Amino acid sequence: MRRWWLNVWLLVVKELHSLRRDKVMMFLIIFAFSAAIVVVAHGVKAEVSNASVAFIDHDRSELSRALRQAIRRPYFQPPVDIAPGEVAPRMDSGHFIFVIEIPPRFQSDLLAGRQPTVQLLVDATAMTQAGLGASYLQQIFTDEILGFLHMRGLMAELPYRISPRILYNPNALSPWYMSVMQNVMNVTVLSIVLVGAAVIREREHGTIEHLLVMPVRASQIAFAKILANGFVILVAAMLSLIVVVHLLMGVPLAGSLLLFGFALFLYLFSATSLGMWMATMTSSMPQFGMFAVPVYVTLYMLSGAATPLESMPGLMQPIATTLPSTQFVILAKAVLYRDANLRMVLPQLAIIAVWGAIFMALAIGRFRQMLAKQG
Repeated sequence: MRRWWLNVWLLVVKELHSLRRDKVMMFLIIFAFSAAIVVVAHGVKAEVSNASVAFIDHDRSELSRALRQAIRRPYFQPPVDIAPGEVAPRMDSGHFIFVIEIPPRFQSDLLAGRQPTVQLLVDATAMTQAGLGASYLQQIFTDEILGFLHMRGLMAELPYRISPRILYNPNALSPWYMSVMQNVMNVTVLSIVLVGAAVIREREHGTIEHLLVMPVRASQIAFAKILANGFVILVAAMLSLIVVVHLLMGVPLAGSLLLFGFALFLYLFSATSLGMWMATMTSSMPQFGMFAVPVYVTLYMLSGAATPLESMPGLMQPIATTLPSTQFVILAKAVLYRDANLRMVLPQLAIIAVWGAIFMALAIGRFRQMLAKQG
């Protein structure tokens, strides 16, 4: 057994030297865990930003002016006053996403205990802005009206008042979420690509024949490739999480980095084994690339990083929850955002470990067949 691990260690060193000489792969790793995370986190916004608003005020009261002034940057552009006849042509031409119309006698009807209605027209072709923006405007108007009633001592007449408390991300900042999720998904794609490229590169360059004449087993070669590439990604991902996400972008990490690092190690074992298995089923780098892209896209779309699991069709949810990428995203959210402990994430760790064992067994089996054909 000692000799087995010594051979693995020597092969790991060889793999690390080979990766160090691959300038393209080294650049890809550095870029993926630095600039790419910052660009995606700030470029892909889940909240409303700079949405255009038109305002039609038939009331011209203190309250209607307060509602207009409450629509501010960075969520909305300053409201533009338009005439009622301009609504249809302006929205048809895409000038405004939102058009707000305040009815006559709005303030006096509200003070009289009646229920006046504010009309909000939304251009739903701007899907994200439309859905969230309508909610934002509703919340802004509710707060302003409640403040207006409070100043006049009328709050006691309201039957209830909602007092929301937003946990873990109080300002609902998308970079706090996107940065961590991008780190997690970069781990997935690089785990598949690095190990797969290492296997195919040796086969295309003919260096696989050198391994065949060495006193090493197929399991040692496969294990060394997984360990070497997994170690590089583990170090890069943890440094990215601490330096880029936490220190540079200011994203708070509430949970244990040690626990997350252990979970990342298990997930890397699963993802790199998957990459090796995929590489043994293809004969060239282009084939591997065509195979890897749909696999990664499927893992990403079903992981819950882009779309919540609860929003997926009922048939897809049980399928998605069995995938290791989905379990790792659930675990990452629980540990890094909600400070979950080991006991809370044991089910996710167990599923990831089981998938790792399955992919490892498949990879070693296929790798032995590949070496036998090469020999």
